[in-house]
Amino acid sequence: MGKTRRMFLMELGRRKGFRVESELSDSVTHIVAENNSYLEVLDWLKGQAVGDSSRFELLDISWFTACMEAGRPVDSELKYHLMEQRQSPPLNVPELEMPAFTATKVSQYSCQRKTTLNNYNKKFTDAFEVMAENYEFKESEIFCLEFLRAASLLKSLPFPVTRMKDIQGLPCMGDQVRDIIEEIIEEGESSRVREVLNDERYKAFKQFTSVFGVGVKTSEKWYRMGLRTVEEVKADKTLKLSKMQKAGFLYYEDLVSCVSKAEADAVSLIVKNAVCTFLPDALVTITGGFRRGKKIGHDIDFLITSPGPGEDDELLHKVIDLWKRQGLLLYCDIIESTFVKEQLPSRKVDAMDHFQKCFAILKLCQPRVDNSTCNTSKKLEMAEVKDWKAIRVDLVITPFEQYAYALLGWTGSRQFGRDLRRYASHERKMVLDNHALYDRRKRIFLKAGSEEEIFAHLGLDYVEPWERNA
Repeated sequence: MGKTRRMFLMELGRRKGFRVESELSDSVTHIVAENNSYLEVLDWLKGQAVGDSSRFELLDISWFTACMEAGRPVDSELKYHLMEQRQSPPLNVPELEMPAFTATKVSQYSCQRKTTLNNYNKKFTDAFEVMAENYEFKESEIFCLEFLRAASLLKSLPFPVTRMKDIQGLPCMGDQVRDIIEEIIEEGESSRVREVLNDERYKAFKQFTSVFGVGVKTSEKWYRMGLRTVEEVKADKTLKLSKMQKAGFLYYEDLVSCVSKAEADAVSLIVKNAVCTFLPDALVTITGGFRRGKKIGHDIDFLITSPGPGEDDELLHKVIDLWKRQGLLLYCDIIESTFVKEQLPSRKVDAMDHFQKCFAILKLCQPRVDNSTCNTSKKLEMAEVKDWKAIRVDLVITPFEQYAYALLGWTGSRQFGRDLRRYASHERKMVLDNHALYDRRKRIFLKAGSEEEIFAHLGLDYVEPWERNA
């Protein structure tokens, strides 16, 4: 495991009253490993000049996690032991018949799977996301979630699905999902997905919801009025648009284009410089897809907190005023905090948090192209091209005590967060949201100074941000 994680787990163990040694010594009784096989640990022990390894309990990290949850050493049952692997199958067994993993061990919860950006099943997951989006437009939550969970699971597989046998025994594979997988395997595409993509209502909703400030309800209203495209909405002068929607149309071309990692880094500097002007010890963290390792996105989310004493309730307003004076602010909507300490977490998996936040559009200045060698007419043409881009930026202010929970929630992905809350509720009898974790059995709030501690409270192995792309 990584050095930072190892140090964190050692310190966590010590705080719980365990004796944890930094080096192998005669006093060691238990050795805990993560992502190491029994033979790898034996080889390591040989390298430490250990003659008799039988005096140690060689255990998986799940034993340590169980101990942290119980607050005491639990019995080292067989399920926690690192075991010697059975002999490999005979050479005459066809390689394709030897599964790379055990399907029945794949969890239904994405928070118990590691999902990187290496998606081996994009043709399936793209299809499922179209189906999920269509059901979302129809406000059919059950079918929407069915396809989102299926997409999430296939993204986590370490191999491409090429036959129906590959998904045998996997969770989240309902009849609708299996039918689409089978048709894509056999025909190369799904007739149902093609039908959705050609559907007039789906195409209209897809366009409408691409506008900043427009959701399903407004899309439904416009569709019933006979509108079908963004251009038709723009041309209809009888429509009453909100301030957010007006900004959405005004900067539409910029906002529907992707935000690059370089642009996110540039905006990050703008945000940090502004915040630290008024709060020098502030911690400003980029969250969302960019924290999960994505190279492109549609907006940029920032979490802001301060470990210092006292909180500046006017910080967001000061930052916004500064951007106005600098000519960087194109739009903003500040939502004041309704957070109440010791309030029980929401049981809704998609509940919005109560922190103070700002939905803004910033002007990101982009360097002009050197046109010194251009002819006069070309120079005039280039002079008319704007040298900035409108970028959507969300700022969230959180108390330092709630920072770890807010960071976990705002990092995403959306499906990962949903499953984490579902797991907490169904498997641990706890309630989790962006503010806190509440143990319903013990009737206490569980404090956490890091994401690692939240996972430990839930009895889960820690999942790195770049492994949460469910």
